[in-house]
Amino acid sequence: MRLESTNLPEVLILEPRIFPDDRGFFMESYNQRAFDKTVGYPVRFVQDNHSRSRHAVLRGLHFQRPPHAQGKLVRVISGRVFDVVVDMRRSSPRLGQWAGVDLSADNRRQLWVPAGFAHGFLVLSDAAEVMYKTTDYYSPDDEGSLRWDDPSLAIRWPEVGTRIVISARDAAAPVLKDAYGFL
Repeated sequence: MRLESTNLPEVLILEPRIFPDDRGFFMESYNQRAFDKTVGYPVRFVQDNHSRSRHAVLRGLHFQRPPHAQGKLVRVISGRVFDVVVDMRRSSPRLGQWAGVDLSADNRRQLWVPAGFAHGFLVLSDAAEVMYKTTDYYSPDDEGSLRWDDPSLAIRWPEVGTRIVISARDAAAPVLKDAYGFL
């Protein structure tokens, strides 16, 4: 597994080793020992999520608050997305900073999003299927969201050639200064 850093040191891009041959390819998409060694501490995943979205759909920016804050290991199994992570930790010197990564079925990259970060993605292909492992179970009482177009974040979303499609909940999300961050 190859490791690439982002401008947020805790957020990591992981590239698995691919073994292509005339039949196709083989890759180990997840290995607990290798993952723990790569991130530098033990991580326990408890839930897998899978979404399918059409072109120009933006999901996010979502997070869960303590005591059910979630780390996520994100990958795209079909299509292509621009994946964004925002530091929500009030005590962080990088509070409100973001990192954006191109994830696709072709590049097979995975993104490690530790607890304390908001996460979302914009679909760049005709459709995309995103799978992610989480370190805690979904808790409706602890879910939060952050406005995807908050001017204070200045996220540079790619142009998709049409109007971005978001849910009513995401459209009503608060900006960073009004959102509940992590202690």
